[in-house]
Amino acid sequence: MLDEGDAVFVAGHGGMVGSAVVRALRKAGHDNIILAGRDKVNLINQSEVEDFFKSRVIDHVVLAAAKVGGIHANNEYPADFIYQNLMIEANVINACHQCDVDHLLFLGSSCIYPKLAPQPIKEEDLLTGHLETTNEPYAIAKIAGIKLCESYNRQFGRNYRSVMPTNLYGPNDNFHPVNSHVLPALIRRFHFAKEKGMEEVTIWGTGTPRREFLHVDDLAAACVFIMGLDSEMMHKSVQPMLSHINIGTGIDHTIAEISNIIASVTNFEGRLIFDSTKPDGTPRKLLDVALINSLGWESKIALEDGLESTYQWFMDNIECHRGT
Repeated sequence: MLDEGDAVFVAGHGGMVGSAVVRALRKAGHDNIILAGRDKVNLINQSEVEDFFKSRVIDHVVLAAAKVGGIHANNEYPADFIYQNLMIEANVINACHQCDVDHLLFLGSSCIYPKLAPQPIKEEDLLTGHLETTNEPYAIAKIAGIKLCESYNRQFGRNYRSVMPTNLYGPNDNFHPVNSHVLPALIRRFHFAKEKGMEEVTIWGTGTPRREFLHVDDLAAACVFIMGLDSEMMHKSVQPMLSHINIGTGIDHTIAEISNIIASVTNFEGRLIFDSTKPDGTPRKLLDVALINSLGWESKIALEDGLESTYQWFMDNIECHRGT
């Protein structure tokens, strides 16, 4: 239960998710927020994390810190992704326990689910099949984070909760031309195609795969909502070894539909070419959000509105991305 005046440490506050959680906490009237960048604490270093927790009074932790990236980055740096994420999770979660911090919210990812999971994907589909090969190291690290939370809850009676968001986008996203996820990559590509007067943009695949996207401010609102739920309600809603909660919109779109929306948002008037010689990836990836909806939360930001505001953020910060 998140009470007014509680001290909340947001780990990873500089990233897209962490910064959105900080905004949501402040919007909800929570001002006692503890922030610490890498210059103050390296979350991969166990002794630094322990010293940081011992030097402060902390009531809640939001664990949004992670090494993240798109397919290319996950393929190129698998050791970095599994090692750094495992270390961050283990260090922060164990430090919470050692310093008697009873409340933690762990941010995972929908990539924890099997590549060929039934659609929409339910929480109980975890560990029922093979993972997507390209991001398996990252997914395994996130699964370990879930199980760390569940294990401390079972053994020590902690209140460590986990949420699994679908594909995210929004302000402070990574717009790198190679290492970004699909939405920021498309926004960047369409924007510079318009600037250069290009007549067409080529998109990998057939355009038929379906994907679900959640604005990061919706995720942040869901995080604050879940942090505010009392323990009795949570215990009625989740199981000791199946405690994570999906966060999404419950709506998916084809890559072709999404590409057309982004073309409209960026005012790109050229042709869209879908290169069917390139891989499509998983045909569909949609989360079942019945559990979070039953607890009283639903997403509010429509995809078109979210993409417009995200493109505006990109425009306002374009010099940060022009040369990268």
